[in-house]
Amino acid sequence: MTFTITENSLVKDIVNELPKTSDVFKKNRIDFCCGGNIPLSQAVAQNELNMENLLEELKIVFETYENAEKDVAVWTESDSNTIIDHVISNYHRVSEEELSMLSPYVTKVSRVHGANHPELLKVNELFYEFKKELLEHMEKEEAIVFPLIKQMTDGTVENRKEAIAMIAELEKEHDHAGEILRQIREVTSDYELPLDACGTYRLVYARLEALEGLTFMHVHLENNILFPRYIA
Repeated sequence: MTFTITENSLVKDIVNELPKTSDVFKKNRIDFCCGGNIPLSQAVAQNELNMENLLEELKIVFETYENAEKDVAVWTESDSNTIIDHVISNYHRVSEEELSMLSPYVTKVSRVHGANHPELLKVNELFYEFKKELLEHMEKEEAIVFPLIKQMTDGTVENRKEAIAMIAELEKEHDHAGEILRQIREVTSDYELPLDACGTYRLVYARLEALEGLTFMHVHLENNILFPRYIA
């Protein structure tokens, strides 16, 4: 996949293709919702920005997305420490940032459109439940379980049975996170947008769906590649 964003790309098309670029536009005070039907060059001129710098920011978002989407088959041949470091860098840190950046959008759409679309009130509730649980889950992985796995790998773990039980507990937490995401998908009718959906409404659905994909890849690496090495 090649980085194809140029100064002639429409702002709205960039956000539609890579929803997380909305953070870059928001930071640079570029209107990607109502005023998004303009080329990047015009947005740069209106806001007196540097095109080269803006394209570099957008490229970083693109490369982060591309790396997260790469085929994970290679990880079956990687050692556990490498997988753990990869999960922390490419899933924990990325998920933390996305949960933080997406939160105000979810809240805003729920507040503005919830009266006409009550499903958004449920989406808001489920999103914040998911956010709380995933942040706590990742903290536990990094502080407790990943160090135990590393000890199991090098043979220094004191209580292997307890360590295995904690890994099994993480899998149950994965199942619950997946259930919350399933409910969000159900209540949004597979992220089907209503006719009156504004740009921010569209952005929230796109980023929620992308967050779902990121979480599934995160869980896949752990449940199907890392954890079976210790609990099979």
